[in-house]
Amino acid sequence: MRAGYIPRPGFDSQHQVEYKGAIDLVTEVDHRSEAFLVGEIRHRFPGHRIFAEESGELTGQDCCIWYVDPLDGTVNFAHGVPVFAVSLAYMEGGMLRLGAVYDPMRDECFSAEREAGAWLNGQPILVSAAHLLAQSLLVTGFPYDIRTNPENNLAHFSRLMLLSQAVRRLGSAALDLAYVAAGRFDGFWELGLHPWDIAAGALIAQEAGALVTRMNGEPFVLSPPYTILAANPQLHPQILQALSQGN
Repeated sequence: MRAGYIPRPGFDSQHQVEYKGAIDLVTEVDHRSEAFLVGEIRHRFPGHRIFAEESGELTGQDCCIWYVDPLDGTVNFAHGVPVFAVSLAYMEGGMLRLGAVYDPMRDECFSAEREAGAWLNGQPILVSAAHLLAQSLLVTGFPYDIRTNPENNLAHFSRLMLLSQAVRRLGSAALDLAYVAAGRFDGFWELGLHPWDIAAGALIAQEAGALVTRMNGEPFVLSPPYTILAANPQLHPQILQALSQGN
């Protein structure tokens, strides 16, 4: 992904940081990466519709939709933490068809095509074989309105921290899902997301063998509320049961 080469050279530089919310950041690199991706899509597929994090909805055909996250993990990037990615997904006929998540710091490109599998730098990947929640390594994230919204995932985090081997928080939902697909994490859940956060990662995880649903167990779809639970088939019901115990 050529857009992935935009954040890497400027990683160690000072950035122009703007605040979309109290803890929701955007930098000049987000804008540059998105401008490149949107420009490429518009050039190659001028009639397609686009949902992009910074630009919002760009009109086009309902049948053909792109989801663009130009820099997932902006808070990490702005603070010099090398955990972030570029995420791109394509939906056709209401179904996700293609997805890619590129980590420029590790030069890792996770990708998937529906009913064709998932790959890391061209090599097939599969979810882990972990089957006991107590021995699993999980990952999650928290919504940007964590300070004001009582549904802030803290209770779920506390509960699953005690039930699992450990729970991590990387700060990039796209990478969280890609790591589940590659078997590095055994499961991921999060609420308060946006479609561009999870469109590509969800498809990659599914194609790698993960069971992907909403946090309440309903089928995963890219419509509000944007919640997700992705794990290998053995662990998914165990995590779902823990999440169903409420906040």
